[in-house]
Amino acid sequence: MVKIAQLETDVSVAPQLAEADFAEISRRGFRSVVNNRPDGEEPGQLRNAQAEAAARREGLTFRYQPVANMDVTDEAVVDDFARLMSELPGPILFYCRSGTRCTTLWAQASAGRLGVSRALEIAALAGYDLAVLRDQLEECAGRAVPSATTRRAGSEAVSSASAS
Repeated sequence: MVKIAQLETDVSVAPQLAEADFAEISRRGFRSVVNNRPDGEEPGQLRNAQAEAAARREGLTFRYQPVANMDVTDEAVVDDFARLMSELPGPILFYCRSGTRCTTLWAQASAGRLGVSRALEIAALAGYDLAVLRDQLEECAGRAVPSATTRRAGSEAVSSASAS
């Protein structure tokens, strides 16, 4: 099983999933999975159609929000991520190649609600050092993505967890 890092009560991130991971994800209580990795980014990665089929077989809600690395700070992309956080049934697992892209999107969508320092702290505790993005997060906090504040308000960061 892939390593899953919990950022908040209902939000976790993971690196690339394998088809067999979806059964364990369902058993662990996740209700939704979001693929933030574009198809074809790396040879041999699980294609989105296969991931969606595996998720649906396990009764999981699945969404595809492909984000190229160069677009990870794009305002519309962050807003879409925040919308998924607020609309999908939780707990939600977001995944990409390493989990960093998803964590970066989460931090931008959550900085206005949690504060920049707290978002950076949560990311670091989960194993993702986003300190280089402090200025970007300050900018995001200044515009406070409204849809990210709706459902996740009051959520607390938990911890990084892994299963084998």
